[in-house]
Amino acid sequence: MSCCKGPGYAFPLDAFNNGPREELLYVICVQPDKTKQDYVATVDVNPKSSTYSQVIHRTYTGAVGDELHHSGWNVCSSCYDRPELKRDLLVCPSLHSCNVYIVDVGTNPRKPELHKVIDGSEMRSFNCSFPHSVHCLASGEVMISTMGDAEENGKGDFVLIDSKTLKVTGSWAKGEKRAKFGYDFWYQPYHDVMIATEWGSPKHFKTGFHPADVSNPDLYGTSLNFYRWSTHELIQVIDLGTEGYAPLETRFLHNPKAAEGFVGCAVLGNVYRFYKNSNGTWSADKVIDIPAKTVLQGGAETKINALVGDILLSLDDKYLYLSCWMHGDVRQYDISDTKNPKLVGQIFLGGQIANNDLHVIDDKELEEPPKPVIVKGKRLYGSPQMIQLSLDGKRLYASSSLYSPWDKQFYPQMIKEGGWIVKIDVDTENGGLKLDEDFLVHFGDEPNGPVLPHEIRYPGGDCTSDIWLAKE
Repeated sequence: MSCCKGPGYAFPLDAFNNGPREELLYVICVQPDKTKQDYVATVDVNPKSSTYSQVIHRTYTGAVGDELHHSGWNVCSSCYDRPELKRDLLVCPSLHSCNVYIVDVGTNPRKPELHKVIDGSEMRSFNCSFPHSVHCLASGEVMISTMGDAEENGKGDFVLIDSKTLKVTGSWAKGEKRAKFGYDFWYQPYHDVMIATEWGSPKHFKTGFHPADVSNPDLYGTSLNFYRWSTHELIQVIDLGTEGYAPLETRFLHNPKAAEGFVGCAVLGNVYRFYKNSNGTWSADKVIDIPAKTVLQGGAETKINALVGDILLSLDDKYLYLSCWMHGDVRQYDISDTKNPKLVGQIFLGGQIANNDLHVIDDKELEEPPKPVIVKGKRLYGSPQMIQLSLDGKRLYASSSLYSPWDKQFYPQMIKEGGWIVKIDVDTENGGLKLDEDFLVHFGDEPNGPVLPHEIRYPGGDCTSDIWLAKE
């Protein structure tokens, strides 16, 4: 079965088996110089093209101080049964200004144009700020998770945008019980559930990473929030405790009837599996624990945690991928047994050890510290952060920016040199990751100076933007 009855693909394995090879990337680019504009870069990834691995177009926001971050679609595979709908708009919220930029990628995919700007005041009028993850709903509406209230205190909420008028129509959550913090979300109508995660208080984390803040329950979240999809009510909160500081990216298995998924807890480098119990409640168990590295820094002994920045699942639900933004590696786990992920691939592409003069005292995983990485004559400053997998699971793209205030704190050389995107070839049979030495998108020579690339999307959708509905 192939695609195109409506937007997206009929089911996950339809995309996996029949989806086309990606030819373009839409990349969120953040300008570290806040007097200049952020933009969406269009990158050519067709190996037969004369502009392969180059930025071929830039769609500027027209404003400054936005801090673009994540993006999503006006419609996706959840609307597959609605042929009147078309996936042609990329929705790009900005953390700091709360503006939402709607980019027309349908008219000319190689040269997208700014279609509409939703002013941040619309979002703040509903006491929401710091918009983050974008998912389309089967209703045709767009939902964006938010992390703050109008004053940027921590608050977990979701705003809805009408797909026709492109206006913010209100918040999604109902009932008296509300989440303390917000970040990412994923819905699964078959089980009448949505899971949402937590970062922390925007007014605090936007000033940088402060270790003392992490253990303060008023500044950092540790909970998984489960909503009843049909009524929009928060029905269960699982507190992961000290092992679960900042549970960020969350992914259900792609199989729309699956009752389980994973969440990456950033600070300590842990991954939890969440799952539905026979009585209808939900539980979560730690299934991956990446040990900290002990180093000498400034004459003092300190620990460097992994900082799991992104996780994703292949469309066949065979592999879980994650990035460790402090350690500098990308990992591939076989999740055929979801309770016991097995590490089958790993590659180092920078990180704190490789990019700083640190002496490693104790490393429970490596015999030797990772070395600096050079691709096509360019040293990779920074570390892999956001990752995106090809539909067939054979190519993994990694970009280097986490969030510009944190980039400046941990990887100042990346601010000067510019961020990057690399391509990793994947062994989908036995597991294994290999850097493509002939592919590099380097953002050091951009027209307005070096920029920081964050999230990556393909024109036809991908494994972190599309959600499928179960067919009864």
